Amino acid sequence: MRSIWNGSIAFGLVSIPVKLMNATENHSISFRQIHLSDGGRIRYHKVCELDEEEVPASETVKAYEDADGSVIPVTDEDLASLPLPTAKTIEIEGFVPASAIDPLQLDSAYYLSANGVPAAKPYALLREALRRSGRVAVAKYALRGRERLGMLRVVDDVIAMHGLLWPDEIRAPEGVAPDADVKVRDAELDLADALMNTLGDADLETLHDDYREAVEELVAAKAAGEPVTQEAAGEPEGKVIDLMAALENSVRAAEESHGEDGGVADVHPIGSGGGGGAKKSGAAAKRAPARRTGPGKTAAGKTSTDKAAASKASAGKTSASGTAAKAPAAKSPKTGKPAAKQTAAKKATAKKATAKKATAKKAATKGATKATAKTSRGARKRTSA
Repeated sequence: MRSIWNGSIAFGLVSIPVKLMNATENHSISFRQIHLSDGGRIRYHKVCELDEEEVPASETVKAYEDADGSVIPVTDEDLASLPLPTAKTIEIEGFVPASAIDPLQLDSAYYLSANGVPAAKPYALLREALRRSGRVAVAKYALRGRERLGMLRVVDDVIAMHGLLWPDEIRAPEGVAPDADVKVRDAELDLADALMNTLGDADLETLHDDYREAVEELVAAKAAGEPVTQEAAGEPEGKVIDLMAALENSVRAAEESHGEDGGVADVHPIGSGGGGGAKKSGAAAKRAPARRTGPGKTAAGKTSTDKAAASKASAGKTSASGTAAKAPAAKSPKTGKPAAKQTAAKKATAKKATAKKATAKKAATKGATKATAKTSRGARKRTSA
């Protein structure tokens, strides 16, 4: 890495010679401006607005414009003559927990390298002191003509410095929050939590600039003379009317992209009364086995069974007595009828069988009486003869 600043870190009475190097780099694709008809480069020239002549860099100096429009020249020599203790020194002012630094203050990032072998020991001492304390150092330094605020912390085995904005350079967020009194329901928070859990932790190592890659492919295609396919721009989405539906769809899409089943039955709006159809059927299915047969139904079932056995026995007796009782006794109630109907049918069958049995007995008695009468008449005739 190329150093952009040489100086030292003032750690109390300890001076640590260091070199400052950029810790970040810009990968954005830069463009030039050209004349479309002939491809000529378009350049900007510094022209004096009074004589309309181009001014070389050697004749260009800084100037401060006053409120009344008057211009006050300020040369590099004027600035160099100012007493600036941090011109070549990173002056450590104190130490604070890292959480005390507002991320809004973070600016450019740099690496500090020990400048020379004698600087290795004090450099390592400061590094290990920062690591063991768990705090960061707040320092002042000068770079590119102005004094700046910085934060020193340990990254691996290197001391890194973040440029910080001065506290008065941070704007207060007045008038930025929504004006309306917005109320967020617990159900919406539950869905937002579910979406956050589904998306999971961000893997910063896998993130990259898709737009820059698309620009590189476009430039490569035009350089090779290949046709450039233009994708239709998506229609701008309207306002979100149903926030719950949008959150549920987001959770489902996130689960599908992570290879999950995409169900969101666990979270439903409070008091909506419409969600969880699948959940209700599951509850109904769970309640179904819990139903028990009442005492009346059990007694009816037992009575039906006892009477069916009695009916069978009665049918057997009737078939032994005569042919007339066979058919009614052989019939049985149809399966699938309620127990009460089966009992009534069996009672009717038993009554019919009893009536027919009595009829058969009467018929047999009448037959025996007639036979006795015939026998006595025959005996009388033989006696009179």
